[in-house]
Amino acid sequence: MTRRLTHLGGARATILAGLALTAAGGAERRVGLAALLGNALSHLLVQVLKRTVRRARPCDAYGAPLAMVDLPDPFSFPSGHSAAAFAVAVPVAFAHVWLAPFALTLAGSIAYSRYALRVHHLSDVCAGVALGVAGALVAMQLLR
Repeated sequence: MTRRLTHLGGARATILAGLALTAAGGAERRVGLAALLGNALSHLLVQVLKRTVRRARPCDAYGAPLAMVDLPDPFSFPSGHSAAAFAVAVPVAFAHVWLAPFALTLAGSIAYSRYALRVHHLSDVCAGVALGVAGALVAMQLLR
């Protein structure tokens, strides 16, 4: 279950979610645009930090990766899946308060899965969450 869940924070799933919301039109269009822009902003920061910090993924004593899923790249800090999940969940939560518990719990579960599957250190996940939330909030402000 955790392996399937983790992929919901990937580029395909989060971009598709933003596009689906945008295509729905009406008020959902703005939510989708905020999700897409927040995802893009946070992804840009994630990639800059990954290449600047160059933190290794969790490894065993011999330096072998411990990840239980395929690694998207060799760098761990910060978690891009966590950032993307929250970049989509935050605009949804703000637009539809009744969906907030579901959207934020799903995003939190995706973020935790990255740690549970040994793809990231806990601090990588926390930084990814912060970047995703920040990207979403900036996007929502820009689209007002």
